[in-house]
Amino acid sequence: MDKLKKGLSKTRENTIGKIEALVKSSKKLDDDFWEELEEILIQADVGVNTTIELVDNIKQAAKKQKMHDSSEVLELIKDEVRKLLEYNNVPLNIPERELAVILVVGVNGAGKTTSIAKLAYRFHEEGKKVLLGAADTFRAAAIDQLNIWADRVGVELIKHQEGSDPGAVVFDAIHAAKARHADILIIDTAGRLQNKANLMKEISKIKNIIQREIPEAPHEVLLVLDATTGQNAISQAKIFEEATGVTGLILSKLDGTAKGGIILAVEKELKIPVKLVGIGEGLEDLRDFSPQIFTEALFAQNGGD
Repeated sequence: MDKLKKGLSKTRENTIGKIEALVKSSKKLDDDFWEELEEILIQADVGVNTTIELVDNIKQAAKKQKMHDSSEVLELIKDEVRKLLEYNNVPLNIPERELAVILVVGVNGAGKTTSIAKLAYRFHEEGKKVLLGAADTFRAAAIDQLNIWADRVGVELIKHQEGSDPGAVVFDAIHAAKARHADILIIDTAGRLQNKANLMKEISKIKNIIQREIPEAPHEVLLVLDATTGQNAISQAKIFEEATGVTGLILSKLDGTAKGGIILAVEKELKIPVKLVGIGEGLEDLRDFSPQIFTEALFAQNGGD
């Protein structure tokens, strides 16, 4: 909780701090109050549609409870934020008695490789045997970076040369994982968006290979979104969702933005559950997303320092 509070400190100062100041400076719940609340939320990257719905819900709840004093409304805002986030509270789908295959997608620079490393570290610390597959063969740097992380975490990486067929890497990685009786295989993929048709074709081929070898897999297709890119993350997500059938989101670099409201926009507009959040640079700083804990940390009175 303290780590999450610290990670959300920029967002808390920028958003909750402004809401608290608004509550203190306004005496009553009039049109000016609601308009200013909308403005604060939109500036925090909550998104226009989500903001309008959120404020409308808060208004209705305040009316129902016969509230007139703005000082009473803060707890209502907190409740409505939590309710919105609970919409898609879904844990990671990790089967217990078979090889779990996790496909990780996202644009280059979103924190995809480090998120894979953090995920591998987490499973490794839980005592699971983890393998990584370097199917982003488009860039030599991607393979090298994943290799460094694999060594650091203490897991095996299955890789080919730059320019190799990603499908061949995936095929080899699945067979290696089966031969070594691995519990979890995490596969990195290319993150270029310049040509959507190529992206769709490549991911589709990878998924077909996985499903041919393990019919129920991939068990998760996790899209890594950089929280600092704000509303751009939404448009990226829509392209990947169309191309890959995303099952969950990893929101990276949440500690690096003052606009953490993007998490509300993502939940509402994409209807894809946020499953993990990145709240720091350490290997242990990828956490399961809990709407309750996130809301408590966001509205906490201090930064947890």
